[in-house]
Amino acid sequence: MKFDTKIAIAVREDLAVWQKLNMVAFLASGIAAGRPGTIGEPYRDGSGRQYWSMFGQPVVVLTAADGAALKAAYERAWSRSLGLAVFTEQLFATGHDAANRAAVAAVPSPELDLAGFSVHGPRNDVDRALKGLGLHR
Repeated sequence: MKFDTKIAIAVREDLAVWQKLNMVAFLASGIAAGRPGTIGEPYRDGSGRQYWSMFGQPVVVLTAADGAALKAAYERAWSRSLGLAVFTEQLFATGHDAANRAAVAAVPSPELDLAGFSVHGPRNDVDRALKGLGLHR
């Protein structure tokens, strides 16, 4: 099935695996909270047990070779008015939501030390914004 929209998460390639996994989870929650229409129906197994809903479409995880490539993709996404969730380097050292928000609020946009971001929007706009990033392997 082909979707008109795309969900993508971009992370810096040079991070530790635990950092990437932690960040992808946080950034996916940003899409779920910011774009409620992305969530599908609850799951139910053959025994009738119900499970929580998840995204109704695939999520692509991409990597940027370095901070400059990630920042360029972030700026292209903003220029296309795509909704974003951000994860900065400082968030690896915080321990709760209020501290996370304070860490981001303390830094002007041009100076954010991005570790990753997530984006959802029209497929073509997302593809153009993230052009040059590679598929995470």
